Amino acid sequence: MSRIGNNPVAIPEGVTVDVKDGIITVKGKLGELTQDFDGVSVKVEEGKVYVERPSDAKDHRSKHGLYRALVNNMVKGVSTGWTKELELVGVGYRATNQGQKLDFAVGFSHNIVMDIAPEVKVETITEKGKNPIIKLTSYDKQLVGQVAAKIRGYRRPEPYKGKGIKFVGELLRRKAGKSA
Repeated sequence: MSRIGNNPVAIPEGVTVDVKDGIITVKGKLGELTQDFDGVSVKVEEGKVYVERPSDAKDHRSKHGLYRALVNNMVKGVSTGWTKELELVGVGYRATNQGQKLDFAVGFSHNIVMDIAPEVKVETITEKGKNPIIKLTSYDKQLVGQVAAKIRGYRRPEPYKGKGIKFVGELLRRKAGKSA
């Protein structure tokens, strides 16, 4: 039995969940998300969303937990939102934003200017003596993760000094340098 799939998703106040023709629509104060589904049945009863599977076939078992997790992420996203923070570690690494344009310098001969999707709010935090931080916020968990991964992909943290773009709180696997 899927332990994740069996747990119902509680619907907080101000959030509505509609299920029609294989599409789940979740509306909240931050936005609206839709997800299509197949292989499972989704019911909304008494302020909770239940995901049930028709059989114990491998395909149904795998989709059971998947769609329950996706619905949970959608409900949490439209009610409280999702946030990812990226830290720029390195001498001369800095970031600024002008609306939805993110401009950051990470050791290349030129600055990287990136247009961020309108659903994602971008904020840069620069304090003296600390590394610059890029803060991404949205109601769509998948979109926030995708944008964060794209930014991180420009300069991944290297294992010797730890320079690069990393997630706040991420533990890096460090290597010893040359032994003389």
